Amino acid sequence: MSEIFELTAAELSEKLEAKELSAVEVTKAHLERIANVDQQVHAFLTLNEEALATAEAIDKARAEGSHAGVLAGVPIAVKDVLVTQGMPTTAGSKILEGYMSPFDATVVEKIKKANLVQLGKTNMDEFAMGATTETSAFGNTYNPWNLKTVPGGSGGGSAAALAAFETPLALGSDTGGSIRQPAALTGTVGMKPTYGGVSRYGSIALASSLDQIGPAARTVLDTALLHDLIAGYDPRDGVSINTQWPSMADAARAGSTGASLDGLRVGVIKQLDSNEIQNGVKSRFEETVAWLTKNGAEVIEVEMPSIELAVQAYYVILAAEASSNLSKFDSVRFGLRVTPENTTSFEDVMSATRGAGFGAEVKRRILLGIHVLSKGQYDTIFTGAQKVRTLVINEFQKAFEEVDIIASLTGPETAWNIEQSSDNPMRNYLKDGATIPANLAGLPALSLPIGLADEDQMPVGLQLLGAAKNDDLLYKTGAALEQMVIDRDGSAVWRRVPTTLEETR
Repeated sequence: MSEIFELTAAELSEKLEAKELSAVEVTKAHLERIANVDQQVHAFLTLNEEALATAEAIDKARAEGSHAGVLAGVPIAVKDVLVTQGMPTTAGSKILEGYMSPFDATVVEKIKKANLVQLGKTNMDEFAMGATTETSAFGNTYNPWNLKTVPGGSGGGSAAALAAFETPLALGSDTGGSIRQPAALTGTVGMKPTYGGVSRYGSIALASSLDQIGPAARTVLDTALLHDLIAGYDPRDGVSINTQWPSMADAARAGSTGASLDGLRVGVIKQLDSNEIQNGVKSRFEETVAWLTKNGAEVIEVEMPSIELAVQAYYVILAAEASSNLSKFDSVRFGLRVTPENTTSFEDVMSATRGAGFGAEVKRRILLGIHVLSKGQYDTIFTGAQKVRTLVINEFQKAFEEVDIIASLTGPETAWNIEQSSDNPMRNYLKDGATIPANLAGLPALSLPIGLADEDQMPVGLQLLGAAKNDDLLYKTGAALEQMVIDRDGSAVWRRVPTTLEETR
């Protein structure tokens, strides 16, 4: 049998239900794995001191015949943007260092009620501003595939923890690709649900019209199982959708067991084809499109000219909303307070606190946000960005009249070396060109690994986008593609994480 920490969430669920494993055994295995490898990976900021006690309570309930839940006893990691009782919530920022929330985020409430075991909180770019998990005030996270490379961001901690077998499940947030892009760079799976499909209550806001909480795992089925658990209406979230969602897990199972792709119309966006795409990444994408065609899908090229302006519009909207959302960190209500000598001025205290508490990237985006919302700029820059957003939404609506699903690369290249990230911040922004449009339009999008690039043997991610509320179709198609990779290569991508951490596996 594989090591306990190498089992998928679905496999762990079966063994726990059959009492072949106990929740305590499973939790101990993952905590030991974290102890062995996280000094190299730095995926976690905080570990849950109550994890084993929670596992013991789950085992006791199961022994007494209580129905514990489908994923009861399965470990999970939580991105540190989600507030949690009993563990600090920092959002990767010094300004919130040590902050203890008096309540749980809705999704955290749900995983507790379902008897999952929280292992701890994962590292992230400060206030989710970044694409590499290098802007965290608490140090970098490293990609388990190659410790010299980035794990993506802002949710690089959750993705790296999955790839390093420190947890089988994770929660993240996605404002412009922060679940999907790290999934692509680490050979894991990440889902941005339809906007409003999963409650954001208790998530520290970056850009409220773009943020979405979502699941991540190593397999499509595991991701779908977690999605089923956290989805649903929440009256505390003003944009929460009050609807009955189909089972994402059932859709994933159908896709992995040979459901026909006959008649599936798959769109490929012409404007996302670029000469800057890494050769090995492009090759995996072309192979995947060819496989879809061979297996009955119809591949259709779609035109979306506004996509070329999406990144610029996104960063204007994000900065404007972020500058507003972060105004609450004023040294008075909660978080860090810095009092300069020889002053009693509130303005001086607030300035000193924000100066010491916020990192460079956060300050850069706050200043941009203030600028685009200022008199003389709002009507040109901010309104112009919103007009581009409307164009993106309209073009997606038109595209989904012709196709059922859209396939693209999640990003143009595999994980890059850490020292390259600070050379040109704008270059990192532009790498999100494929992921950002889904957030602008509020659409569901799934990233899954489709193989390794020839040049560096690093993971390549495929993104599937669907019309609003068609999340289940992404899981069905994604599971079929996941099985294609297994049949073609002999194993899933996530099982091939190389020698970086081999000595402790």
